[in-house]
Amino acid sequence: MGEPVIQFSHISMQFPGVLANDDVSLTVEKGEIFAVVGENGAGKSTLMNILYGIYTPTGGKLTVKGKPLDRHSPKAAIALGIGMVHQHFMLVPSFTVAQNIVLSREPRKAGVLYDSKQARLQVQALSQEYGLQVNPDAVVREIGVGLQQRVEILKTLYRGADILILDEPTAVLTPQETSELFAILRRMVAEKGMTVLLITHKLSEVIAVADRVAVMRQGRLVSLESIENVTERSLAAQMVGRSVLHDPFCKGGKPGEVLIQVDQLTVLDNRKLPAVRELSMTVRAGEVVGIAAVEGNGQSELLEAITGMRPISGGTVYIRGKSIQGMSPGQIRRLGLAHVPEDRLATGVSTQATVSENLIMGKHWSLTKFGFHLRKSAIARYAAKLVGRFDIRAASLDTVTGTLSGGNVQKLVIAREFSFDAPVLVIAQPTRGVDIGAIEFIHQHIMDKRAQGCAILLCSADLDEIFRLSDRILTMYGGKITGQFQASQITKEELGYYMTGARQKEDGHGSEEKA
Repeated sequence: MGEPVIQFSHISMQFPGVLANDDVSLTVEKGEIFAVVGENGAGKSTLMNILYGIYTPTGGKLTVKGKPLDRHSPKAAIALGIGMVHQHFMLVPSFTVAQNIVLSREPRKAGVLYDSKQARLQVQALSQEYGLQVNPDAVVREIGVGLQQRVEILKTLYRGADILILDEPTAVLTPQETSELFAILRRMVAEKGMTVLLITHKLSEVIAVADRVAVMRQGRLVSLESIENVTERSLAAQMVGRSVLHDPFCKGGKPGEVLIQVDQLTVLDNRKLPAVRELSMTVRAGEVVGIAAVEGNGQSELLEAITGMRPISGGTVYIRGKSIQGMSPGQIRRLGLAHVPEDRLATGVSTQATVSENLIMGKHWSLTKFGFHLRKSAIARYAAKLVGRFDIRAASLDTVTGTLSGGNVQKLVIAREFSFDAPVLVIAQPTRGVDIGAIEFIHQHIMDKRAQGCAILLCSADLDEIFRLSDRILTMYGGKITGQFQASQITKEELGYYMTGARQKEDGHGSEEKA
């Protein structure tokens, strides 16, 4: 046993109507990478937020470096050497790397003026010491997400952190960036004696980098094991309380006619700059085409243009042979397109509407009398059928959708869109925020749609998901397609090079005939 650096003793955290942590006791040792896994709502993030001082537990005791903490806060956590890197980076886009790292603790000339030269020197020295190479003068909005994550880690190190909490650190990284991050973490642990706590849903990465892993379920600690004693399947089973199989799908069959055709498409982002640049691609009936790209490389704008949520600046999109130029999202849907959007809360549901109201959107006209009176009994039957089929967990059909967990909101969106029986499906991040036990369920429904002859365009930040579901994979970088591959003929690591623009196939424009 190593030296205890963090001790949770019988920790409980009660929110109104929810017991988020229930009598959790565990010890984290100095100089180890300690992973915490569990489904959404299992209590892992709550436990880490208690450690970082965001929450004060309603029961139990927290001890850090031998010091019992009765009144904890983020300020006290930082003073104790605890740093936290959140899944969504908290950087100022218009500031330089150095300005972000020293923010609130800037070196001063004569105690008054910001000393930019000293800030640069301190950042350079820190980055060299920990092997986290960055350019202090680079503007944050102009660097990739992998470098932005380095900036976040350097921010915590600049404040003296030797306990580092990472929340889903690889969610937007390529395989190469993930490998680099893990190498850095191992070096920090081995050479600097740091302690790393890792929250992640990627069980393969837990096996690859962690020393020990704690599994939480429904607020309780159900397992604490050395990594050599577990497998991905055993961890998944402990997380959900039953066996979970994520075996590859059989992808036999020959694709049919082209149902999505994109020719020389150009789309602008919110700053009126090109996000998609003269891109061409096709999706055929009975196939899943996956888009693999690092966040911010035009994949979101591409899907928004195809579904009518963003105007087309150049080129043409055809759905089932018809140009969608000038069409509204509703008109495009009537061509036979269903859409699971990237941001379920902003564009997938009305958070103020009930579960049943959200489920009938798009079909409400067929559930009315005389075109304007809603038939409540018919609505209730229809909504109850989808709630049961897609395992949407809500107190009732009249529950306000905004009160549901993120995973249940996602299942609601998928239930509604898949119920249209549309021949074209555009799906973004289908299992983001969904429990591991429900991932298999959603994946099976996607593959069922493929078997029924749907043309499916899939965009996901999870490369495991892309490989598991896709027949063909397109890589995007800088708004262009850099490669096109059969999913069975390339590795995740090789794909990462095309996702960062380091490689590009000659047929990278997306011509299906050359794939």
